[in-house]
Amino acid sequence: MISLMERTRIIGNINTACRSGAALHRACHIAGVSLNCWYRWQQDSAVLPDGQTDCARAEPANKLSAAECTAILTVCNSERFGSLPPSQIVPILTDEGRYIASEASFYRVLRQAGQAYRRGRVATPRTVNKPTSHTATAPNQVWSWDVTWLPGAVKGQFYKLYLIEDIFSRFPVGWEVHAEETGELAADLVQRAVLGQRCAAQPLVLHADNGAPMKSYSLKAKLEALGIIASHSRPRVSNDNPFSESLFRTLKYWPKWPSKGFATITLAREWVARFIDWYSNEHRHSGIRFVTPAQRHQGEDQALLQRRHVVYQTARLARPERWSGTTRDWSWIDQVQLNPDRVLPMETRENLIAA
Repeated sequence: MISLMERTRIIGNINTACRSGAALHRACHIAGVSLNCWYRWQQDSAVLPDGQTDCARAEPANKLSAAECTAILTVCNSERFGSLPPSQIVPILTDEGRYIASEASFYRVLRQAGQAYRRGRVATPRTVNKPTSHTATAPNQVWSWDVTWLPGAVKGQFYKLYLIEDIFSRFPVGWEVHAEETGELAADLVQRAVLGQRCAAQPLVLHADNGAPMKSYSLKAKLEALGIIASHSRPRVSNDNPFSESLFRTLKYWPKWPSKGFATITLAREWVARFIDWYSNEHRHSGIRFVTPAQRHQGEDQALLQRRHVVYQTARLARPERWSGTTRDWSWIDQVQLNPDRVLPMETRENLIAA
């Protein structure tokens, strides 16, 4: 805000310029004020403070008094209501026939007193960052891995299945079954998987959750030596590693799953080997247009999907009356994203923009 003294000086300079023949609008422009300001400042032939009147403004009639504000704080900080928010306090007082102020006034007074925080023992909401997103456009660009437990024949005994999956093709590029869960075993498996896929010289992301083997120094050192970028789920978020979780669900709901567990670790390894062979070479995966992971990993799926498209087009030409729209989508999926950014529907985005 321009002070009254400065405003008086500006008006004097403008008046001097106008008496010397300058146009009013040019003088105001050079002085850096608008014509509206000039006329407002000249009101009643007196220079008035900008945006102010020469009369005292009356206090709002509905303003809470100091005593009422004190009463609100006293109630909110009492032993009875110390753990309750105003949304609970006001209805309770109303049921007792007492009215001090509105709920909004309670919140406003608490805010002015620096007490606008969560009351009671309720934990402060935890801010969760967006998960790291990765995109794969070909095999051996982004891998996902995890460890699941296979039950033994004895209650409380479990064997640990380490499994690495390529998210683009859903192909299991490496797996092992061990009696324990360590970072050293995970590091050895990753190295064997890289050698088996012959991808040591290309960029690779390995995604996992925050388990002890996944964050171990042994695995971290091995990834750095192999030039692999480590990616991890958000802390205490269980759905940031969906590809591995989905594969483990398929494994444990396979009809040949042994309901009584595995008698020995050798039997567990043999069973997992049969499952991996079935999953890779026979299972038509719904996420990759119902081709097998091996077909997609080896680059055979594009030609297969094209043949399926031709079959459907031929069937449509033969019996067009059976087709009310387009044929089934057999197009090739050119990219797969791990934890993609959430895309809101157009209507929701328009409503947010309008708000």
